[in-house]
Order: sequence, then C-alpha cells, then structure tokens
Amino acid sequence: MSADSDMRAAVGQIPPGIDFPPVELVSAPPLEDATVAIVTTAALAFPGEPWEDQTHEYRLFDRAAQGLIMAHNSTNLDRSGFALDRNVAFPIDRLREMEAEGKIGEVAPRHASFIGSTFELSTFLLDTGPRLAATLRGDGVDVALLTPV
Repeated sequence: MSADSDMRAAVGQIPPGIDFPPVELVSAPPLEDATVAIVTTAALAFPGEPWEDQTHEYRLFDRAAQGLIMAHNSTNLDRSGFALDRNVAFPIDRLREMEAEGKIGEVAPRHASFIGSTFELSTFLLDTGPRLAATLRGDGVDVALLTPV
C-alpha cells in the first residue's frame, strides 16, 4: 500500500479539483555513496533575520554555516534542547562524523529550513516542496534527513 493510499484511508478523499500526478519512486544509492542534506522545520536563521509569520518559504544554509539560531516565533516552543546542542534539530555535526567514518558518501553543500508553525499545507505540496526538492537535486543530494520540530 502506498503512503497516498494510507493517507486517503485515514483522512478521506482529496477535495475535488486537486489532483496529484503519480510520483516516480527511485532508489537512493547506498548511504555510503549518498549525498545527504538536512531539511528541518526549526526556523533556522542567522541572528537578526526573523521569519515572517506563516511563511511557506525555506532558507538554505551552506554546510559550513555557523551561528544559526532557532528563530521560531512561537512562545510555546521549548528551545532548550537546541540551545544545549544544535544537533537536536540540525544534526550537521553527526553527518560530518558519518562522512568521516565513511557511513555516508558526503554531507550536502546546502541544507534547508522551514518554519514549522504553518498550517496551510497545499503551498508546500504544490510549490515550495517541489522547488526545494529540485534545488537539492541540483546540489546532487540523494537523501534528505527530515528533522521536524
């Protein structure tokens, strides 16, 4: 059973007028040969670069980026884990270790962050998600490590 079938069974049918083309499934290379990128919903940003409320956009960060903060604007979000260890939401150090040990082919040149407090999902599905996927594929990414926050 496909994920689409599972979702339809769990939540009902997609509303009329919305039709998704079939998704071509491809096999990723073995992890030891794969380029891996992080995609997080932690609203990562550089200090002084706030996120717009309810935005559907994403930000890209170079693999060497330092000083990223969790700029999520929800007062209900506990940032203490990230403050103690950024790898909780952005496991870049773990990926570097895996690359050095030969467990993954390489760490991608860029990684992405969304803001996780957005409720309308169709824009992600129809625009932002495919755009980011194309960008990461252009960077040679084989595997995206998703870290929902």
